[in-house]
Amino acid sequence: METATNAKIYDAVVVGGGAAGVGVAVALRHAGIENFIVLERHTVGASFASWPAETRFITPSFPSNSIGMLDLNSIAIGVSPAFSLEVEHPTGQEYAAFLRGVAELFELPIQEKIDVKRITKVGDDFRVDTADDTLRTRHVIWAAGEFQYPHLNRFVGSELCRHTATIASYEELDGDDFIIVGGYESGVDAAYHLSYCDKRVRLFDKGCPWKDESSDPSVALSTYSQERMRVDWFKEHVELFPQTPITSVAHADNMYEAKTQDGRRFQSRVPPLMAGGFAGSHKLVADLFERRDDGFPLLSEHDESTSVPGVFLCGPAVRHANHVFCFIYKYRQRFAVVAKAIATSLGLPADELENYRQWGMYLDDLSCCGEECAVC
Repeated sequence: METATNAKIYDAVVVGGGAAGVGVAVALRHAGIENFIVLERHTVGASFASWPAETRFITPSFPSNSIGMLDLNSIAIGVSPAFSLEVEHPTGQEYAAFLRGVAELFELPIQEKIDVKRITKVGDDFRVDTADDTLRTRHVIWAAGEFQYPHLNRFVGSELCRHTATIASYEELDGDDFIIVGGYESGVDAAYHLSYCDKRVRLFDKGCPWKDESSDPSVALSTYSQERMRVDWFKEHVELFPQTPITSVAHADNMYEAKTQDGRRFQSRVPPLMAGGFAGSHKLVADLFERRDDGFPLLSEHDESTSVPGVFLCGPAVRHANHVFCFIYKYRQRFAVVAKAIATSLGLPADELENYRQWGMYLDDLSCCGEECAVC
């Protein structure tokens, strides 16, 4: 790898080799940008590969068709996990293999096992310090994702819980009576697989996502999860507690006790499972962005930092007004926006990015992904 003393300056450095990093790197290729590198802390698709063995994508995969609509889980034009994997709802391990295949197909310049420690603006360029080296670049795309940074401090005693992101397989969990904190997708997924194994499950949520009337998948449960909640073993073994926030967890006399906001106490011999979501990697580079009122990075119309020009955000943390780009089929709509902005700053025409319009990406505005948008 090049060092700062080599005087090589990349046009772009992408941090993260997951769905966002691989997808935006392909868009850079399509924009005519060749002098870039992707830095991945582990291996390509590592966060997906670490999912519980039973967990599958809630969004279905279908091959492309003649009118140009792509597989919902695709992250690049011309590729489809449905076609490659021949499954409708891929597992995390399968999707990681798909990402590796996309990276190989487009010959992306990915360096694995590179831990980025610091990003510093130096004049008009950036210095990217890793554990072993220093690189220089004109642009930085932060695409380090969400799923390696689980929420662990949601309430008193939450450190006693086990986050669902740390579970290798639900089938292999010891115990027959489980408390799950969080009733959104990962909580329902855990309850589904545990109940399939004839385990008793009590599922707590501060709201009631399985009854939410919103059509926005960032708020309401997917139809895939709702359908699984109707199977016989789920209804037999899972007890739902909506509008019941857990405020603390304690451990004494070989028992775990979860206390709710209304004062009720529930006990189990196994650690409660935390399905409370993820903190997101954007917090690792908070100094490079101004903050919105909701804590997410404030972005320009090109997904660029408003305080440090040249730094772009790519992935599920992207927010514009009330538009949330949290799922793959949402945030992929911004890959071409970032690639075009960088290509333009480099004086490249980026003509091939016009193909992204028929893929559902909007290069010049945010007319897609509003609350009334049928696509989302």
